Amino acid sequence: MNKLLIATNNKGKVIELQDLLKDMEIELVTPADINLNLEVEEDGADYKENATKKAISFAQASGLVSLADDSGLEVDVLDGAPGLYSARYHPKPGANDADRRAYMLENLRDKPRPWTAHFHATIAIAVTQGDVHIVEGNCYGEIVPEERGTGGFGYDPIFLLPELNKTMAELEMEEKNRLSHRAKAVMNAVPMLRRIFYS
Repeated sequence: MNKLLIATNNKGKVIELQDLLKDMEIELVTPADINLNLEVEEDGADYKENATKKAISFAQASGLVSLADDSGLEVDVLDGAPGLYSARYHPKPGANDADRRAYMLENLRDKPRPWTAHFHATIAIAVTQGDVHIVEGNCYGEIVPEERGTGGFGYDPIFLLPELNKTMAELEMEEKNRLSHRAKAVMNAVPMLRRIFYS
């Protein structure tokens, strides 16, 4: 069985990626499964640099084809912030997801609505001999001022999909994994993974 390392320590991302890739005839491995304790500093200039750096680092450390993503939320009225810094969008060290959502809503409070926004995901797949393949996906919606739903992670409870009148956190996993930025990026990655593993 071919093995693909999901190159992240983010439990929410692991769950989503495992579900998105479950129909592929590939054994999905997490860093915990192989006792790989690796933190990669996300200091790239854009999503592609960060995803590539993570994928290559995990591939070299594990000897496995590795799939990493870098993703962010871009809010139009905040000039695209938090963007690359979505996971670090808070002045307080050690802030959690709830802190970041509250901080964002505080920064949006005096701005005119609707607060249009989109989630972006860039996926990098690193083959151990150095080839890296890049795909992307976007999901468009708006930020709402009150949290709704208990699913997902990160900014999901305040990211509304207007056509469904539901936040990302109100979606069932199956529905989210048809519509999300990460889902769209994975759909674009599947043909590439088939070529890597089966060509």
